[in-house]
Amino acid sequence: MPVSLNHTIVYCRDKQASASFLSEILGLPAPTSFGPFSVVQVANEVSLDFLEEGNVHPQHYAFLVDEHEFDQIHGRIMARGIPYWADPGRSRPQQINTNDGGRGLYWLDPDGHILEILTVPYGGWPKAG
Repeated sequence: MPVSLNHTIVYCRDKQASASFLSEILGLPAPTSFGPFSVVQVANEVSLDFLEEGNVHPQHYAFLVDEHEFDQIHGRIMARGIPYWADPGRSRPQQINTNDGGRGLYWLDPDGHILEILTVPYGGWPKAG
């Protein structure tokens, strides 16, 4: 069996609020519960398992989406008045990048995690060999 990512733990102050925020912005099903986790399932069988922790260190989570999903997510970000940037350093506010011939943007979740959507993976699409 090839190695694949199954899940990752996202530390947060309020697991339900953080998981709901992500699932709503990305247009995913509502989070489910599993043990101490609030779980957000993404399309490639990977889950983000939110766990409450007193000391949260912001991390980066990037989501590859198609053009239509990008527009929908961008619309939800704008409708909520959430600041976003074209770069992870947050020097280009309210802009979208066009890196590698796609589109991308960054925003923060309630715990300061840097979230990203992009339509083309870094380096562009794999070339047929």
